[in-house]
Amino acid sequence: MLDGCTPYPAEFRERYIREGYWRPETIAEALVSSAKANPARTAVADHRRRLTFSQFLDEAERFRACLSNHGIARGDRVILQLPNCVEFASLALACFELGAIPIMALPALRRAELEYLARLAEAKAIIIAPEYRGFDHAALARELRDAVASVETVFSIAPANGCIDLASSRGGAKPTTGTVDPFDVALFLLSGGTTGLPKLIPRTHADYLYNAREAARVCELNETSRILLALPAAHNFPLSSPGLIGALLTGAISVFSQETGAEEIAAIISRERITHLPCVPTIAMSLLALPESDRPRLESLKMITVGGQRLQEPSARALRRIWPSLKVQQVFGMAEGLLCYTHLDDSDDVACTTQGRPLSPADEIRIVDGSGRDVAEGESGELCCRGPYTIRGYYRADDRNAEGFTTDGFYRTGDVVRRDAAGNLTVEGRIKDQINRGGEKISAEEVESHLLAHPSVSAVAVVAMPDARLGERPCAFVTLRPGTLLTLDTMRDFLTDRGVARYKWPERLEMVAAMPLTNVGKIKKADLRREIETRLAAENLSRPGLPPGGEGAARAQTR
Repeated sequence: MLDGCTPYPAEFRERYIREGYWRPETIAEALVSSAKANPARTAVADHRRRLTFSQFLDEAERFRACLSNHGIARGDRVILQLPNCVEFASLALACFELGAIPIMALPALRRAELEYLARLAEAKAIIIAPEYRGFDHAALARELRDAVASVETVFSIAPANGCIDLASSRGGAKPTTGTVDPFDVALFLLSGGTTGLPKLIPRTHADYLYNAREAARVCELNETSRILLALPAAHNFPLSSPGLIGALLTGAISVFSQETGAEEIAAIISRERITHLPCVPTIAMSLLALPESDRPRLESLKMITVGGQRLQEPSARALRRIWPSLKVQQVFGMAEGLLCYTHLDDSDDVACTTQGRPLSPADEIRIVDGSGRDVAEGESGELCCRGPYTIRGYYRADDRNAEGFTTDGFYRTGDVVRRDAAGNLTVEGRIKDQINRGGEKISAEEVESHLLAHPSVSAVAVVAMPDARLGERPCAFVTLRPGTLLTLDTMRDFLTDRGVARYKWPERLEMVAAMPLTNVGKIKKADLRREIETRLAAENLSRPGLPPGGEGAARAQTR
């Protein structure tokens, strides 16, 4: 195992191999085998070009030669920072074939994050698109090369000053030596970074192939499928759940998109006859808002798999109602490993109200209280997990590992869930997403699910705002549907009718034109918490003596 990574204990490694979860096969070997079985079929496409599986192998080989000729070898860490494009797939395979370890970096990352990652991993190179959405990535990459001693080379998928141009590479590779170990690290994913700079998540060839194959099976991805990758491909969800790797393994077509707007996605689905759409709830909800005349454009779509955040029940049922032939699937998981899916033969209640059950029979689940004791069935607690595709530790992060993993190898996810008798999980939020109102714990996600059922509400986020007396009170940020209104009083009447306990009611209402979102469409609750804290502080300054959250806690604000 790569130095700085936590290996699986020998008894678990032997079990996973013996029981067939892990195979002695690298990601490159598996992808090449699939490509050779489907040479003339389209493998990958974007808005500029498309490649058959044979052409995909040829391009990956040409890129592999260029990387090798410029000193990239087995074990070298390479930052791969590309937008959604065909080259992302070809370069990922090139790295896997070399045994180089790609660090899957998002296009939105800038110098602070990239320099940190490069130093931590001792990255030898960075691969970029020279410009994306008006930002000069080539200039940033050159700065990174000058600032970090280990970074020797900048590769670019288009001509750029000071960069090796991959587009004009012609091959002629130096021979590579040694073989790639299927049970060693294949790639680094990035943690969500909610507690600061992202952590590096080491995924092995064996565990990641199992992850992708099983996800493809549960999502019914096969050689007739066409999957739209609109979320950033460096994320675990669009990369292998089943994502790009699952599609390549099954002979499906992967279509990359750099757009996430409903109109653009509908146009691609119609043009490319897309069958599978992995997305986050914000995208799913934007499709619901399409004019009725546009709905036939989604007729080729067979399955929408929604993850990243919980898909609330009203949205799930609306998707099934508007497109009766569309299979709506929920997925809950993490780049650290565990994936849970609703299954296609589940009842509507299970599919619309839960986030499914673990992918593998070897997944081990514990749901614990604050003292680490297992809770009773149906009670809420923190989800802890281990299994054949869940890591045993972050890369070079001893302090974080001591906090995030139990001594017997369970990963503490920080997610609050409850499990029903059939093993299905319902996600109730994050431990840090709970609001402690004078000792009463309020699940923000529970309140959000009620508010989202209101006909005026398009999007909602409930966050904690500071309060001098109670510690915290709930505040609701709401985006309204066009032409509608909502007041604090009408919101409270609505929650009363739904039987929501009074202490859970939001005590302040903030109207926003749009929610702050991450690059994969998750609501940035940390931004909203900071915003309400700033607003309360300004109000307190204008009215000396007013305690935090006092008078302002029970009124609606509009901006």
